[in-house]
Amino acid sequence: MRPSRRRLVTLLAVGVVAVVAVVGVVTTTLLSGGTQPRPLAAGPAPAAERPAPPPVAEEALPPQPVHVPAGQPPGTVRLPRGGTAELVRKELDRSGTLPVPDGVTEATWWGAGLDSPKGATVLAGHVNWKGTTGPFAELWDSSAGQEVTVADDDGRSWRYRVSEIVTVDKESLPQRAAELFGQGGAHRLVLVTCGGRYVGGDTGYDENRIVVATPVA
Repeated sequence: MRPSRRRLVTLLAVGVVAVVAVVGVVTTTLLSGGTQPRPLAAGPAPAAERPAPPPVAEEALPPQPVHVPAGQPPGTVRLPRGGTAELVRKELDRSGTLPVPDGVTEATWWGAGLDSPKGATVLAGHVNWKGTTGPFAELWDSSAGQEVTVADDDGRSWRYRVSEIVTVDKESLPQRAAELFGQGGAHRLVLVTCGGRYVGGDTGYDENRIVVATPVA
């Protein structure tokens, strides 16, 4: 599992949100949450909507793998209450669009590698899908201090501890995208799903739940 190339991508169609990253700067476009989301073509954010990413801590060391918890399959994320989703790192198509997860059992992965000393490893999953609640619904019950474990394809495990929980109205997310999803700053795991009030149309749910976790030494 390696970090993606620093180029324009369309990311995180989580039933309600697609995130576009431009060389480490991320902006957000909303999608529908009631039906299969439609991938959107990537496009840069206006300059006024691109806050500077947090500074990189030069002394930061790469996270170290730890023992895999019993029963966690390789290539998965285990959320604080035990829900597990398969990690799917999909490539861009010719239009620069990253496909969305196929259902609640998968999570799209984009951004920094698990062994990177900086940048966000972003995992996005559906809160529900065709009447089935997904493991990422746990993000709405998460609290600081809980642990999240990611097992890579080689069976190594990477532990993170929840440090920040953010609920963002979709209209406000573009202004915070670089802060939350950017590839600058110390390494962190960023989990994203949708929720709040279902309004339908092009918006779907009106909020996004974002859980930030930092590596456990």
